[in-house]
Amino acid sequence: MEKSAASTEPQGPRPVLGRDSVQVPDDQDFRSFRSECEAEEGWNLTYSKAGVSVWVQAVEMDRTLHKIKCRMECRDVPAETLYDVLHDIEYRKKWDSNVIETFDIARLTVNADVGYYSWRCPKPLKNRDVITLRSWLPMGTDYIIMNYSVKHPKYPPRKDLVRAVSIQTGYLIQSTGPKSCVITYLAQVDPKGSLPKWVVNKSSQFLAPKAMKKMYKACVKYPEWKQKHQPHFKPWLHPEQSPLPSLALSELSVQHADSLENIDESAVTESREERTGGAGGEGSDDDTSLT
Repeated sequence: MEKSAASTEPQGPRPVLGRDSVQVPDDQDFRSFRSECEAEEGWNLTYSKAGVSVWVQAVEMDRTLHKIKCRMECRDVPAETLYDVLHDIEYRKKWDSNVIETFDIARLTVNADVGYYSWRCPKPLKNRDVITLRSWLPMGTDYIIMNYSVKHPKYPPRKDLVRAVSIQTGYLIQSTGPKSCVITYLAQVDPKGSLPKWVVNKSSQFLAPKAMKKMYKACVKYPEWKQKHQPHFKPWLHPEQSPLPSLALSELSVQHADSLENIDESAVTESREERTGGAGGEGSDDDTSLT
């Protein structure tokens, strides 16, 4: 009964939609996120192939919200390895070809921090960035990592990037055996702009599945890579290892989408390089950086 009750809550965790002050998610927020990841009603399947499935959800028509859910079966990858890969910011710089810059800013609690992430969008769209409060919670043999956008006084929006808003983004990792798991990625993001339909279609039909497959390849290579790069340094498991400065919640504020500038890119057409699989295309999936 608890699951069905949680799934009827407003879309997104309470820190964003139900509060005006920044809060570290509590157990109810994690349960709500898990229920949303497992829910089927209201989601439309747009892709299902080779163990990867993608769903999209129609959100209110007068908003530009982009809501997507991806699920992937990971054979030969234990849940704890996938959890490490998603946390390891130095390794992300190796395998995430979309990242422009990413770094942790400060620690809030033993299982919450604030960080920065900027990424490349399909050409010729403008690139985006976010400041997020990220929290994580092991739940037996399963794990949840989730985030939402906040404002940090030292990291205002940049002129060369569009500041997007993460309303609810995260991962549910569910162990299915000693060396296998299933990961669900759930994202509700306001890209701060009217995106052309080809972008939305490409995200669900091509970009999201490709990103999941790239993550899987990164997980397979992670144990070998980690042995060469501070193998015992895992502050997400051992908070006492964290070098981050502490930050009071009062220093942060909720990033409301309506306070940021909207960029109208609805008429932008896909570049020839994107259409032919150039930069960021299917042919550019190079794994040599993972060694």
